[in-house]
Amino acid sequence: MDKFMLLYHNAADTEEAYWALSPEAMQAELAKWNTWIGGLAAQGRLVSAEALQPRGKVLRRRGELGTDGPFTEGKEVVGGFLLLQAHDLDEAIQLAQGCPAFDNNGAVEVRPLVKFD
Repeated sequence: MDKFMLLYHNAADTEEAYWALSPEAMQAELAKWNTWIGGLAAQGRLVSAEALQPRGKVLRRRGELGTDGPFTEGKEVVGGFLLLQAHDLDEAIQLAQGCPAFDNNGAVEVRPLVKFD
């Protein structure tokens, strides 16, 4: 099987709203993610998954600050990532369909990893 990275994209204000949730609402949101990720793990597809804090810097040209924040275009935040195993890109896309990021109008970027032999 090949490895694929799923990158979760959200609008910056959606990401900020998540961190402002009540503890109960945050637990409910985390339960959705745990169910989805746990399902991938049960299938033997999960390699690794992590959430990213909503802060950081983007560097360009050997350390020159390019962006004040962990943003892509239009103040979009990459909020986390997951590495999974799938037979091909189509299967990786199918596995990504259950991602809770879609519940908040987020997007999931599915990228195959390069095999260096």
